[in-house]
Order: sequence, then structure tokens, then C-alpha cells
Amino acid sequence: MLVLLGRTVPLSFVHRVTTCCPSSLSRPVFVSSVLIKFRGTTSASYSTVFVSAAGQNTGTMPERRPFVRLPTDVYPVNYGLCLKPDLIDFTFEGKLEALVEVTQATNQIVMNCADIDIITASFAPQGGEEINATGFNYQNEDEKVTLSFPSALQKGSGTLKIDFVGELNDKMKGFYRSKYTAAAGEIRYAAVTQFEATDARRAFPCWDEPAIKATFDIALIVPKDRVALSNMNVIDRKPYPEDENLVEVKFATTPIMSTYLVAFVIGEYDYVESQSSDGVTVRVYTPVGKAEQGKFALEVATKTLPFYNDYFSVPYPLPKIDLIAIADFAAGAMENWGLVTYRETALLIDPKNSCSSSRQWVALVVGHELAHQWFGNLVTMEWWTHLWLNEGFASWIEYLCVDHCFPEYDIWTQFVSADYTRALDLDALDSSHPIEVNVGHPSEVDEIFDAISYSKGASVIRMLHNYIGDEDFRKGMNAYLVKFQHKNASTEDLWDCLEQASGKPIAAVMGSWTKQMGFPIIVVDQEQQGEDRILKISQKKFCASGPHNGEECPNWMVPISICTSEDPKCTKLKVLLDRPETAITLSGVSPDQWVKINPGTVGFYRIQYSSSMLESLLPGIRDLSLQPVDRLGLQNDLFSLSRAGMISTVEVLKLMEAFVNEPNYTVWSDLSCNLGVLSSLLSHTDFHEEIQEFIRDLFTPIGLELGWDSKPGEGHLDALLRGLVLGKLGKAGHKPTLEEARRRFKDHMEGKQVLPADLRSPVYLTVLKHGDSATLDTMLKLHKQADMQEEKNRIERVLGAISAPDLIQKVLNFALSEEVRPQDTVSVIGGVAGSSKHGRKAAWKFVKDNWEELYSRYQGGFLISRLIKLTVDGFAIDKMAAEVKSFFESHPAPAAERTVQQCCENILLNAAWLKRDADDIHQYLLQRKAPPV
Repeated sequence: MLVLLGRTVPLSFVHRVTTCCPSSLSRPVFVSSVLIKFRGTTSASYSTVFVSAAGQNTGTMPERRPFVRLPTDVYPVNYGLCLKPDLIDFTFEGKLEALVEVTQATNQIVMNCADIDIITASFAPQGGEEINATGFNYQNEDEKVTLSFPSALQKGSGTLKIDFVGELNDKMKGFYRSKYTAAAGEIRYAAVTQFEATDARRAFPCWDEPAIKATFDIALIVPKDRVALSNMNVIDRKPYPEDENLVEVKFATTPIMSTYLVAFVIGEYDYVESQSSDGVTVRVYTPVGKAEQGKFALEVATKTLPFYNDYFSVPYPLPKIDLIAIADFAAGAMENWGLVTYRETALLIDPKNSCSSSRQWVALVVGHELAHQWFGNLVTMEWWTHLWLNEGFASWIEYLCVDHCFPEYDIWTQFVSADYTRALDLDALDSSHPIEVNVGHPSEVDEIFDAISYSKGASVIRMLHNYIGDEDFRKGMNAYLVKFQHKNASTEDLWDCLEQASGKPIAAVMGSWTKQMGFPIIVVDQEQQGEDRILKISQKKFCASGPHNGEECPNWMVPISICTSEDPKCTKLKVLLDRPETAITLSGVSPDQWVKINPGTVGFYRIQYSSSMLESLLPGIRDLSLQPVDRLGLQNDLFSLSRAGMISTVEVLKLMEAFVNEPNYTVWSDLSCNLGVLSSLLSHTDFHEEIQEFIRDLFTPIGLELGWDSKPGEGHLDALLRGLVLGKLGKAGHKPTLEEARRRFKDHMEGKQVLPADLRSPVYLTVLKHGDSATLDTMLKLHKQADMQEEKNRIERVLGAISAPDLIQKVLNFALSEEVRPQDTVSVIGGVAGSSKHGRKAAWKFVKDNWEELYSRYQGGFLISRLIKLTVDGFAIDKMAAEVKSFFESHPAPAAERTVQQCCENILLNAAWLKRDADDIHQYLLQRKAPPV
């Protein structure tokens, strides 16, 4: 579900393609725990101890409260559900008539229920007398209700009837209200849903667990001038007898499905429609007057459905699919079966005003959510422990799908920068967690919508796909979907099907990647013997704080590929490293050839080459004989080794200078991201300007080559690269870039020459970074006038670049104003924290001062984790880790406990890195500018 981003995308991930400096909307990343488990068959309570990078105990997590799943003595077969929302008073009335099966006699029924008041409840056994419930006992903390009956309900079928009322809340979860502005300018509200993970219970009493599947017959009583949508097609629409302004809309019966995938939307929308080549009706619903902006997503969806039909060899099981843009939406999108909901920026593309990265983002999110229609909806995880399977798989196949639809995007290279390296960074922490996490209480579920479930999940599936080969992979996937359709499955079920299809030890290999935290660093040395190259390869756990020195060193089953300079694109040898070390002989490799491990950067591990091997690979960066993805991987590995203290950061700076001829967007993007991390670290020193000079020197040649205006024949990646480079130069204070940005911004504001969409982010960032109060006022005016959410978000993400302390405060106050949608406040505050040392301090103070309001707005969702991460991750002083820890001890945020631990660990790692390398970096930056003697 949700990519922060669930994807439902955790929102996260919005614009991960444009930048990944600290101010960007990167995927949410959470921390985790070393779990000491005391586990019975039905309950789990955990006590968790955290140890920091420096080896100190950084605190104990509170006891996880015991959790018991719903009893199995009564289960639903069909929900007949009628809801009548009131869009003025923000309440709703509901009637539930559920056909249920009683498996053993009982005088009570336990269901999930949250923020709902039950008025009456009764049970009628098939062919028997109706029995009224005599009591409703709400267990609010466990989000359950127990209905008590005066006599035992006997084994067999019956009908459970419940009348209830609830609130259309403003928390972006459950059945909630979403604010929008109508054409005439007045504020209106839509009623919409977000049920994953455990919020269907806020809309109707239900068995809200993924394994308790049933069919649904849904009816909505709504104003007659509103659009009403649900998972299935409309089968009846008639006037509502009690009010001439209302209509009753009935939808076809759904397939057997989980409650978290049910959806309904009532509001004002336009749509564009098409049919996929296999006959499915596809509609994209947009705000009124913006139907044109749904055409790109419609094109992607109609190409994608047949692609998945073919890939899985299982037809899409519903008659229609709707994709709809929702104004207030916490995640990126949500894969409700047949009615996929999106935030506006993840679905709408304006041909004139949308930038290239937005198109790519929309294509990826549409690809992700449609994959879930099979993988997640048709076959559903048995429990949230297996969430990673849903999300990791969809996060991998979205790239396969976009590569099919838009081969010119070179999207698999971008995967390495957007997902793979981020997952490695998080998973190197002591406070990471295994891909598969035992989840008990609902409050624990939101914690695992993170870069481990999504990005590491996707990365290990990519590695698995490469290990098995596409043909056997597809065969195994088809067997899995056919065997478990309309049912639930676990991770092991998928491994069984892939093992049978491929004949390889999938369960054994993959168990080492999903059940244990972390990943290996592969240490490689070589010696030449005649025409043979002998490689000595060993593995040990990679830690962000340096080499793993523990007694118990975990091992992985590592698929390793090797290529040579003879043919860098072709794998010469594949081995499965299933022990701590081994020696491999490569025959027919002459002394002048280089050897590269992990071509394509597919294996989920870091590599440490001997100095002679590394030396021989570096020319491949300068002369571009190494593939782009391998140039990126080499640089990224060395950067993370420097952060872990295993090599000097100066070595990485020297390596970065070898990228002067680099033409590839994604390689530059990853380089830029790492330089952003370094720049943020060095903002704590008095030589921050020297690293800006280094950045200007590195990016100037490519900036000059690209220029400001697109040339004939340029494509998608050129546009992305131009935006990246100009933004980097502008932020670093490159004078010609700054002057040109100011000139173009002035022309844009005066209506002389509208800025192309791809240049707006870099220009806005540059003029704000070096601007004054007048610049900020102009930008806020531009924000107010913007008719498109993408443009508003573009401005919100760069406002934090302003430098003056009083203006930084103004931006922070703006973040909580009515002008900013609730889900976007987080990126405004994050932009401030990521832009400067002063901004970081101001943002942290602002979050502390406004904690009650922020917590009330985002509690229990992944946005609270994102807010914390973006605000504090960039600190680099030991005492700040203690301050952050102390604040969250007195202001607990249960859904963000992992994140807080992760941030504290990152702060300590930053501080250690700074102490270790600051002087050497300073010396290097000074001497590279010194005139030759």
C-alpha cells in the first residue's frame, strides 16, 4: 500500500527522483528494534533495548502491550453495508446486515470498532427468531466491541444487523472528509476512505483483519449532484424516498476480499475514460474542470493492465478500475480493489505545467498500485507480518512496468539510486529491523511501512528475479496467484512456488535476507596466476558504525556475479556464497583486465575491494567503460565506507572528481545526494563554504554543457539532469547560475516568459536561497495563485531555502497555516530543516513548540515518523541525540518509536564522522585550491 511513499505509497517518495538531499520528500525511513520476544500463540509483548552506534544503550522501548486477534467462533460471509454521510455536519449513519457463520455456540460476538457508536444490534439465525443484543462493551484501546446476547447463538448461518453512527473525521484515515475549493471559490468537502492498515473499523463494525475475507454489497445515500464510487460498478441509482435531494446508489457484489481494500468516495469530480486492450473499463477521476490532467495516468493504466495480465497470466478480475485524485490524502496512493485513491500530485499531469519528474512519479505510482490488484488484493498476506511481500513486490514490479511503458526513462538505473541505496543506508543501522517483523497490536503496523518493507523488499526481489531468471520467475508467480487467488498467503508460500518453478533453494536463500536484519559487506582481493585470476571473497555484516566485531556474525546466502573489462555488460561467472569465505578462479583473465563484482548492482550488499583492484576500476569511471549503474554503485559503496570510518572521506572526494565527464542523470543524482549529505554534515564546521566551492567546481562543466534551454532531440533524462545540475549550482552560490535564475524568475513573474516546468524547482530554490523578504513574499504570492497542487508542492518544498532567521520563522508559521494542505506541512518543515544549520535548529524548536498540534494531526500514521526524521536527522552533535531522545520520552509517539531510535543513531554517527574526518577534509579542500609550488 501506502510509498511515506501507504504507497499506499508512503508519501514519501514523492519526488525522490528529483533530489535526495535532506530537504527532499524521500521515502519514510523508520528505525527498528532488537526484539526480545516473549511470544504465546495468540499474544505478543515485546521489550526492546536499543544500542547506539557508539555502543551505548540508547534506551528501552516501552513494553508492547499484549495483543489478541479476533476469536474465530463467528466469521462474516457477506457484508450488506449502507452508509449515509452528512457533508455539512461531518457525521454518517450506517446500517450493516452481515451474513455470518457461527462455528461454535457463543453468547457474544467480538468485532473491530473504533470511533463508532452502535445504536442497535441483533442476530437472526437462518429460519429462526431475531435476538436483540443486550449490551455493547467497547474496548477502545484494542479498537474492539463485544456484542452480548441473552442466549447462545447456535452453530450455523445467521444475519447480524447493526445500526450505527460515526464521524467523518479530519485525520485522513477511516471514513474522512477531504477539503477542496469549488469552481466559484467556496470551500467544500468530499467524503473519502483510507482503510489500510486497520481503519475500516472507523467506517463500520467489522472483522478488520486481512485473513478474514468476505464479499461486500455496498449502498451509499448521497446528494444527487455528487459522484459516488466504490470498488465495483454501479448497478442501481434511484431517488431516496425520505429526501428529494438525495439518491441511493447500489454497487455490484465484490469478490471475496479483505476489509482494508474496501473504498468509497462521494464528491464532485470529472473523469476521462478508456478501455484496456483486454476490455476493462478504466477511468481517471480528477477535480472538476481538470479532466485533461487525467489523460497521462489513463494512458499509463491502459498500457499497464494488459502488461500485468500477460506477466501474471491471470486476468484482472473486476469489470472496471477507477483511479481518483483526492485533495487531502496522507499517503501517495492506496490500492483499493477497483477504486485506487491517489494524492493529486501522484495522479494529475498538466501537459504545460508538470515537470518530467512528476510524469515519472505518476507512472511509477500507477504501476505500483495496479500491481497490487493481483499481488495483495487477489492474493492477500495472511497478517501484517507479511506486509513486505505486498509492498516490496509492488515496489519492484512498478519499475518493470514503467520500463515496459517508457524504456527511455532508463528506470532500472534510477531504481538503484531511489530504492536500493536508501535501503542499504537504513539497513546498516543497529536500529534497523528484519524485512519480516512480527506485528501484533494495530499500533505497530504503521511502523513497518518503511524503506525496509518497500525498498529493501524490492531490492531483494530484484536480486531473486536475477538469480532465478525471468521465465522461471513468471512461472512461479503464476502458480502462486492461481493457487492462492481469493485467499491469503505467507512469504513461505511464495518461496515454495518459486522453488518448484526454478529448482533452486529459494526458501533457504531468501530466508537469510528476510528473517535477519542487515546485509553483508563483500571483501574482495585477487592474485594473478598465469592466465587465471584468483579471487578471495569473504562476507561479514556491514554496520554504519564500522566493521562488525560481534561474536555472532550472521551469514547470508549471497548470489554473486562477476564481470571483467573484456565485456562489462556480460556476467562471466555466477556463484552462491553460502559461507563466510571462499576462493574463486576466473580463467582467461589477463593481468591488464579489471574484475568487477556485482555488475548491474543487483546483489544487496556493499563491496570493499583491495586497493589494487579499486585502482584498476577507477579509470572505468573516467572513460565510461563501466556501466552507469556500476559507476554509481562504486561511488555509493565508497561513500558509505567513509561514513562508517573504514576509509577516509578524502578518498571519496578524490573519486568524485573523476566523474567530470559523467553524462548520466542517475549517476549525477546519486553523487548529488551524497554531496548533499556531506554539505549538511559540514554545515556544523566553519569551512562550509569550501565544500560549496568543491560542488561548484564539480558541477560547472556539466552545467555549461547542458545550458539552460532544452535542445532539439533531448529527452526525459536530459530534462531531469538539467534541473538537478542547475539546482545544485544555484544552491551552492554559482554566480552565473544565480544571475540567470534571477533574470528568468523576474521574466516569469512579469509574464514576459513563463518558466518551463522543469526549470521551476531549480530557479525557485536558487532565488530563495540568495533572496530577501521581497523574494519570499513573491514566492508566497505565487503559491496562493497556483491552481495546481504540483506547483504548490514545488514551492512548499523549496521555501525552507531562505536564509534570514526571521524569514525562516515566517516559513515555519506558514507550514501550519490554512494555505498548506495537512499532508504537505511535513515537507515545508522538512525543507527548512534540510537547508541550513540555522534552519535545522529553528525547525526542531518549531516542532517542539507545536508538538501538540502536530501530534494530534498525524498520530498513528507514518507522517509523524517522516516529520521527526526530516527535522532531526541532520544534527551532528552527541548532545542532540540525548535531547531528541529525552523529548520523545516525555512526548511519546508510539507509531514513531523506531524512527526516533534511528534518528538518535544517525546523529551519533554524524558526530563520530565529523570528529574523525573534518580536519582531513578541510586540509584537502584547501590544498586542492592552493597554487602549485
